[in-house]
Amino acid sequence: MKWLPSLFAAEAIPSAMITFVALLMFLQMGEGWAMSTLLSSLLTLPWVLKSFLREKVRQRGRFADILRFIELCIFLSLSALAFSFTIYSYRNWHIFGFLFILCFFCSWHELAARMYYERMLRPREQRFYNASKMFVSQCSVTITYGAMLLVVGMLEVFYHNRHQAVVLSWSTAVYLLAGIYLIFLIYHLFALRPAHVGNNDEGESFGGAVRAEVRIIDRIFHKSHSLLVILCLFFLLLPQALMFHSRVLFLYAPPAVGGLGCSLQWIALAQGTVGVMAFSAGLGYGYRLERQKRIFSTIPSAQVTLVLSPFVYWIMTQWPPQSLPILCVGTFMAQALFGFGLNACIPYVRYISGERYRSTINYLYIPLVAFVMLVPMALSGWLVDILGFDHFFALDALLAIPALIAGYLIKPIISK
Repeated sequence: MKWLPSLFAAEAIPSAMITFVALLMFLQMGEGWAMSTLLSSLLTLPWVLKSFLREKVRQRGRFADILRFIELCIFLSLSALAFSFTIYSYRNWHIFGFLFILCFFCSWHELAARMYYERMLRPREQRFYNASKMFVSQCSVTITYGAMLLVVGMLEVFYHNRHQAVVLSWSTAVYLLAGIYLIFLIYHLFALRPAHVGNNDEGESFGGAVRAEVRIIDRIFHKSHSLLVILCLFFLLLPQALMFHSRVLFLYAPPAVGGLGCSLQWIALAQGTVGVMAFSAGLGYGYRLERQKRIFSTIPSAQVTLVLSPFVYWIMTQWPPQSLPILCVGTFMAQALFGFGLNACIPYVRYISGERYRSTINYLYIPLVAFVMLVPMALSGWLVDILGFDHFFALDALLAIPALIAGYLIKPIISK
């Protein structure tokens, strides 16, 4: 399966930049905390709306050709994004616009790649390759998040005598990323083969696809307890949603306002490398336990791991880490708990969507999960502005109580 590592690396690299790096782009371009978290959260909208695109992608078929076309669009979007840093009028809105377009193509690529994967491999083969697929994807996230911030940090030192050094650094880093992505694009021109399963046998007409999505929405709102399940998932994910962007603000903000004042290099190592590795390890281990023993579907207390990481950041506000190794220990603990506990979403997603997302690598890109996290993520910067980091993380930790109550109340329903 020569195409498998490159295909899912090509999916993960731009998605990781949007999900994890975009916030620091906005901060370094001069946006405030509230606006930066709002813009970064709005970038998740294409993943929220992904279900409306799913049937149309399946109906068109020809997944290898679609993937090549999408990857060309992603390469062009990355190139346009890199150029947008040098636009001096309304630069940040140009950056946001191209990031949003890029996110749309990433969500489209995720759908087409998953359908291509499911048609090229039989179910037994899929189960065999799922671990490899997750490993490749998470390694790509680690490299993108960590390496990109390291490159930007080094470029800021290199360009320190130049006007707009920060702008030039980000522009150059994104151009380099676009060049790397071009290699994937060229490779997939030859590596991707037509899918084994017929391209249009599962398809529908355009009107049929629309009707299918209407049926999905109708099922969500009329299936017994669906709205209650979505509400409980919102409370379960609320502590992590509020912390998703605010933890980066905490690392980046100067000590004068309660942050740690970390450089991009420190953030790259602590959050972008050690943190992502811990998240990936926790996610993979939890996924394995859920598949083998269904611990999150049958043991209500297992979801407690999802709400523990805010306590780690609150502790760091009281006793700030004085060295990089100590900071890495803190981020490792918090992210490992987050990744492991995120598997608690599986029963909720299964109740609403069935087995549709059984081969999804990262639950953060599942529409239902992205939907319930969007508003808290968007408001987190504004809340930090009002409360300060110590009170914000204290409040976030206390929200573990309603999160656990909601999880225990809904467990008999989603475990059926």
